[in-house]
Formats: sequence, structure tokens, C-alpha cells
Amino acid sequence: MPNFVHPALLWGLAAVALPPLIHLINMMRHRRIEWAAMEFLLASLRKHRTWIILKQLLLLLLRMSAVAMVVLLLAHPRLRSQWGGFLGGTPLHHIVLLDDSFSMSDRWADTDAFTEAKKVIERIAADALRQNRVQWFTLLRFSRAARSGRPPEPDMLKQSVGSDFEASLKALLSKLKVGQTAAGAEPALEAVARLLGDAAEEQTIVYLLTDFRRREWNQPAELQKLLSRLKEAGAEIHLIACVDRQRPNLAIVALKPIEGLRAVGVPWFMSVAVRNYGTTPVRDVSVILSEDGHGRPGVILKEIPPGKTAEERFLVRFANPGIHEITARLESDAVAVDNYRYFTLNLPSELSVLLIDGDAQARDARYLSFALSPGEAVRTGVRPQLETPRFLGLKPLDDFSVITLTNISRLDQSAVEALEKFVACGGGAAFFLGERCDVKFFNETLYREGKGLFPAPLGRESELLVDRLEPAPDLRPSEHFIFRVFSGKQNPFLQTVMVERYYTLAKGWRPPTDSATRIIGRLRNGDPLAVEHRFGKGRVVAFLTTAAPVWNNWARNPSFVAAMLDLQAYLAEPRGEDRSRLVGAPLELRLEQTVYTNEARFVRPSENAPLLAVKAVRTPDGQWVATLEDTEESGYYEARLTRVNGAAEIRRYAFNVDPKEGDLSFLDAEQLAVRLRGLKHTYESATDFHSATTELAGQDLSEALLYALLLLLIGEQILAWSASYHPAKHHASGLRGAARGGGG
Repeated sequence: MPNFVHPALLWGLAAVALPPLIHLINMMRHRRIEWAAMEFLLASLRKHRTWIILKQLLLLLLRMSAVAMVVLLLAHPRLRSQWGGFLGGTPLHHIVLLDDSFSMSDRWADTDAFTEAKKVIERIAADALRQNRVQWFTLLRFSRAARSGRPPEPDMLKQSVGSDFEASLKALLSKLKVGQTAAGAEPALEAVARLLGDAAEEQTIVYLLTDFRRREWNQPAELQKLLSRLKEAGAEIHLIACVDRQRPNLAIVALKPIEGLRAVGVPWFMSVAVRNYGTTPVRDVSVILSEDGHGRPGVILKEIPPGKTAEERFLVRFANPGIHEITARLESDAVAVDNYRYFTLNLPSELSVLLIDGDAQARDARYLSFALSPGEAVRTGVRPQLETPRFLGLKPLDDFSVITLTNISRLDQSAVEALEKFVACGGGAAFFLGERCDVKFFNETLYREGKGLFPAPLGRESELLVDRLEPAPDLRPSEHFIFRVFSGKQNPFLQTVMVERYYTLAKGWRPPTDSATRIIGRLRNGDPLAVEHRFGKGRVVAFLTTAAPVWNNWARNPSFVAAMLDLQAYLAEPRGEDRSRLVGAPLELRLEQTVYTNEARFVRPSENAPLLAVKAVRTPDGQWVATLEDTEESGYYEARLTRVNGAAEIRRYAFNVDPKEGDLSFLDAEQLAVRLRGLKHTYESATDFHSATTELAGQDLSEALLYALLLLLIGEQILAWSASYHPAKHHASGLRGAARGGGG
């Protein structure tokens, strides 16, 4: 049985009664008149009466059918498919998955991809309102399906398509804006798969409105698996592309400090990187920079080839300690949000470095102290503090960025635990060995078969013999940041550094292949001189010789000062205060319960954004954890904390968009069909979209009815001609000839 797109027009079928009504009216107007000449004709008529009446009835039926067909054509009938026929009485569920990642802000002319997607939703709703059946509507944005640690939150969930549906949908769509996340289709499809698990008694259409960017859909194995699950659950899949071509786009992909010591009054470099996601090269790209909201000289990138990244560095120096912000931006293009990049840091007045010496005279530590802070005339940004090993177990270490231990023999267990906790939480540690070192203590307590703080097991004390036949530098540094002072083929410093004694590593030891442990410096004979590894969140570097000029002469070489400053900068890096995060990632603060109260207040980047208070949750390890879930906007977030003594503390965090989302290359219908081979689906562009609701009802009968109407009208004309009187032409000619002959 067919259904109709415009069922209200079926009232026009009453016009079928017009032909018999006209016939009856005409019969009422006839008068009976006796005429002798007609008696012969009436007799003949009675003889053929049955056949004539049958023709007239058939003609009347054809005319009534023609009127009915015209009405049916206007009502737009559709014949239900077998599936639609079986399920015609079940509810129809429209599930719309809307991509609101920031690539959907791709703009052209006076529109953008997200606006085109919303127009499609309006068309789906308008067609649903014309259907005479029970219908539901679900709308889920990608960003609301991909929220970390939270269930999907649809904007509409099985809302009935009724009298108030159009107004509520229009109000919702007017509020929806493209987001700044890089959320993909996978979480949304997973959410729908769970939703369809309890939907056996409903008919479902899933509309996926996205831009089909190549980086997500080029190898869509997991996406195809999820789409196939939906298809197996009985859903119709409609893929709707909201863009028509790739447009050029530039994105700032990085804004970060180059490794170096960061403190008040000390100059250091940052780099900004821009990627060209277009298909043609761009030249003279200007990057506009600002510091703490004030403009500063920008940088210009001479040329960026298509699909490549160009990087430029610039010098930074701040005169005051505290929180500072650096912002980079580009001129406007197809996508605006990835033209911005944010960076923030909490700049200390000086870098606090703790020097622990195992000798009472602090021989090695004093050489280090002088190298790190030679005097007031030279500002290095480092403030060294000399202490004995007992200090580690008795005093808090949180105020220090780096701890360097020189020529130690042993440490108390409390000192070892405090030092390991310091490094595991992001601190940096350095070791310089010497004649006082206890190899057994280092191997059993500090190394602990690779589980401890020290990066490698020690062997024995050894002497570097002089090679008079093939003289070569004693030191063979790697391309490591710490040894950048030795870079260059004809470096004068390298030739003058001499090493006489050192500790070997355990025989046969090699850095584990699955670890971050590596040898960063060797001696002339190939033995390791410097080894590093990671411990928790921190870094550890061990030099297998003395810091003082006892086993070597390095401390008397100018390169020692530069290398030791770079060592502090390198080890302090994990505890840097840049706090850069991706949009959408929760902002989690872990606070000591003995230091802070259990509430944090957050200020988001939006203008006039209200202060958001978040209660912290107590954890078993003696901390408060305050989490801000809503971080879906790029920019600077501020956390306002209160210490238990009433003092206020402010922290600032930079949130940036995922620059990969700025790649606007996409797959067209043919390319997507190849990658989704085997999946039955419908692909349409947003501009050419037509609703799938009527397609589920079956085949469109309008064209067939039109041809049938034409045949019916032709048949009606033939039958009308057959049922009427037509004198034969030859008979009439014969009568005229007879008349002429008789007259002769």
C-alpha cells in the first residue's frame, strides 16, 4: 500500500464524482419527443444497447480515473519497500552526528562548512514533519561525544517530532557554534552503537555530517568497523560532505622555548613554527607577536613550501619575575582558530640549585658554584646553595630546580628517598664522581638493577692512558644540548680538555633498548664519560669523573662554565612552568592538603566569563585534586588558589588547538567509496542533500502515474471517438452521385 508525501491533497479525490454528476445533470435536461423517423434508429439502438452502455460506462470510468490520477500525482505517492512495508508501523529514529571540530569553520563566500551542516539538519527536520508516522530525533555533536571521562551528552535525545519540535530545533541550532576541538567521528559512532543496542523495535537513519578530512578518513579501518556495526543493527547510513574542495590554510603548529636557562634578566630564545596546509608555496608570512598583551617585533618566514613547516626563532627577556604570556598570530585565512598560539610561564628571579658535596671542604661543589654564579658583574640566572648530604633528608627540596651531588660516599635512606621523590616529581639531578665514591653503595642503593636513580652500574676506578702515537681529544661529546659548547669541527675548547681518571661502567653493560637511558659523552678510548636517563618525570645526568680539576682539567677550561649552565637548564626543563595543553583536555590541579584549601576558582579565556568555583577531591596520597572539565576554548586559563594561611596564589595555563586539524585536504565521493568498500551507504554533498525519510518508504510512484495518466487520456480519447457517431465518407459521396444522376 502506498503512502503520500502530501496526504492532505487526497481530499481532492472527491472530484472523481464530477464526470457522473455532469452526466446526470445532462440527462435531466433531455425531453422525450415523438418522431416517426427515429423509430427505425431506436430499434437499431435497442439491438446494440448492451455494447453501447458498456462503452459509455467504460468512458465514464476512464474520465473518473483521470481525475483521480491528477489528484494522486499532486499528493506524491510512494510505494513502500519490503522493509518499509514490514516496519511501516514502527517509529522512525533520525540520528544526526554533527562534526563541530574546528576544521568545520572552513569558510568560503558567505558561508562555512558548519553552516551548511545546520542547513541539512533543517531539511531533515522539515521532511520529518511532513511524515504521518511516529518519529524521534537525536542530535549529537562530535565534541560532546569525545569528552574525556564523561558519557556522551546529546543536544537532543529521542525527542518526539511533534508540534513543538520545529521551534525547539530552530532555537537549538541558532545557539550551536563550531568548536575548537579536533574531535573525530569515532567517539560519536561508538555512542550511537551503544544507543542502537536497545533499538530493535525502531527504524533508524544515521546521518553523519562532516568534512571527511584525509587525516581521519584516509585509513578508516576503525570507522568502517563502527559504521558496519550500525548497518548490521538495521540502520541506514547517510554520509553527508559539508565541503566541496580543499582551500589553502596556514597554521601555527608550535610556540615554544628553545632549550636554555630561563630567569629574570637572562635572554633566551623561543621559536615559532608555521605549517602550510595548502597546495602552493607561500612567501613572506608575517607572524605577529605580543608579550603580556603588548606588541613586540614579529618575525617573517621567507617561504613555506606546500605541506611543509617553517620555523623562526626570536629573543625573549623579561625584567620582572612572575607569570608571563607570549602570543603569536597570523593573518586571517580559511580557518581562523589555528592562526593563534599561546604560551605562558612562571619566570623565577633565579634558578635555585642545590649543591651537595661529600667532602667537608666542598672541593668539587665550590668549583661548580663559581661556574654557575661567578659574581654580581655577570648575571647567569642561577643561585647555587652548598650543603652537606644530611640536608637532603632534613629539609624540603621543593624550592630547588636542580640538585647536583659531587664526590659523595653514601647517603642515608631518608636522603635517598627524598632525592628520588624530588626527581620523580620532575626535578633534575646530576652526579659527579670522585675518590670518595662507594661503588657498592651506588650499585646497590642508587642503581638497584636499573630501578633506582643512578643511570648505570659502576665498575672500577680507571686511568686514561696517553696515546702519543695518535693524539686525539680526550673528550668525545655527542650532539647533546649540554655539550653544544663543543660544536664545530675546529672547536678550540675540545682540544684543551684533558681527562686522567674516571670510573668505568660494569663490564658488559649496555643501555636497555626499551629505556631512555643513553650515553651522551665518551672518552678517547670509547669508554662512557656521561650517561643520562629519566626517572619518573625528571632527568638524571651522571659524569664519571670529578667536577673539580683533580681527575681532569675541565673546570679550568672556559667551556666548563657554559656546559654547567646548559646542564642546569637541561635538568630544570621538566619542571618548566609553560603548562601548555590541548583544547578539550581537562585541567587537573594536584594540591598538597597541608598547603592549600579544598577549592580552586577558574577564569576561562572568554570575555566576561564568570568565575567558576571547583571543589577539590581528597586523594589517598594526601592531596587535593581540583579539575576543570570545560576547556573547549583556546587561550589563557587562570587558576586562583588559596593557601591554608590565607595567602592567594595564581597559576596560568595556555590551551592551544591541535594544529593537525588545520589540514583541510579531504576525500571526495569516489575516494571515500574506495576506502569504505563493502559498506552499503549513501554519500551526498550538503548542497545537494535530500532527505532519506521518503526513500525508506519505498519507490516514488509519481513518474509511473504520469505515464499511466497519459496512456489513460489517450485511451479515453480513442474510446470517446469509438462511442460517438461518425458517418462514412464513401456512403455520403454515393448519395450525392445518385442525386446528380436522378436529376439528369
